[in-house]
Amino acid sequence: MSDSGRQQSSDQPPQDDGGRPDGPPPERGGGLLMGRPFGVPVYVTPSWFVIAALITWVFGGQLGDVLPDLGGARYLVAFSFAVAFYASVLVHELAHTLVALRYRLGVRRIQLQFFGGVSEIENEATTPWREFWLAFVGPLLSLALGGVFYLAVRAVELTSVPGVLLTGLMVSNLVVAAFNLLPGLPLDGGRMLRAVIWAVTGKPMTGTVAAAWVGRALAVAVLFGLPLVSAARGSERTTTDTLVDAVLAAVLAAIIWNGATGSVRNARLKEALPGLRLRDLARRVVEVTADTPLGEAMRRAQEARAGAVLVVDGRGEPIAIVRESAVRAVPEHRRPWVAVGPLARDLEPGLRLDADLGGEDLLRAVQATPAGEYLVVEEDGRVYGVAALTDIERRLSAAVAGR
Repeated sequence: MSDSGRQQSSDQPPQDDGGRPDGPPPERGGGLLMGRPFGVPVYVTPSWFVIAALITWVFGGQLGDVLPDLGGARYLVAFSFAVAFYASVLVHELAHTLVALRYRLGVRRIQLQFFGGVSEIENEATTPWREFWLAFVGPLLSLALGGVFYLAVRAVELTSVPGVLLTGLMVSNLVVAAFNLLPGLPLDGGRMLRAVIWAVTGKPMTGTVAAAWVGRALAVAVLFGLPLVSAARGSERTTTDTLVDAVLAAVLAAIIWNGATGSVRNARLKEALPGLRLRDLARRVVEVTADTPLGEAMRRAQEARAGAVLVVDGRGEPIAIVRESAVRAVPEHRRPWVAVGPLARDLEPGLRLDADLGGEDLLRAVQATPAGEYLVVEEDGRVYGVAALTDIERRLSAAVAGR
């Protein structure tokens, strides 16, 4: 099924790189690049080939009953159906993309994967009704495609190859539309429900939490309901069929449950970002020269109640930050014999951050230059302190957990 229009924020804090001076890692493409419609890259993930093989196997077996004269060619027809179906899913995702671009929300990429497609929209809609339309347009296009295929079916023989393919595409698009209209996150219907509650209460977070709990209830219903529905279809079901249905139900339920939980986490993160200020997170520093033994530097830091060590040159200008991860790697009995210089990371331009930096600007800054520690400076260049990535992550984790 399509997990269409899921919003994946770019405002996630990066992981500590252990102090490597290599700069930001290259962006992961997310699969095989198929093209850039409207400037948005479309990727097919390796999991798509798994579902394409599964569709080919299942649909090909069913074609043997409907069109027995096809022989082995029925699997080629079944694979064609898999490709055409995911082309329909791509149209669904492009509908979300076009509306997102119209609202200037930004779209990082589209992925076609195991259970459908994902449009990675970078920013939140600014009003509930924009959110509603952004979510609704995907199922609307799937419904429209189902209608187009219905009209096409009426013009061909049902027991022919085109008739079977068009009927399958009609049914699958209607199922995609109906499934995505279910009112629970991360589905499009959940985003529509979120928009309605947001409009009524004026609180987007209230809408997110309500739609997420409905999504979790849907996950439970899918986990137990789909196998029961399959079992009720008749005695012709084999043990293998029953097992496959149970596994697919479990995977689909897990995707919905995790998506609903992730939506709440992301909403809490967005809500907490405006209150995130680097000045509030900075640690007091103690300044030493590069040849100072680590044991002596730690003693000075303890006396000054400082949480970071800054390396300065002969003129007292900061040149490097001692990495906390490197300090932890040195056994305590070795610290009097190890100088702090080799344990420090040179101050590149991206490691100097303004003390008034905060919110999304702060996250973009640390994403641009991943590190364990950053020098926090005043507008005139004076040292204010050192901010540790672990402190930023801890503050955001607490906000996401609702603490």
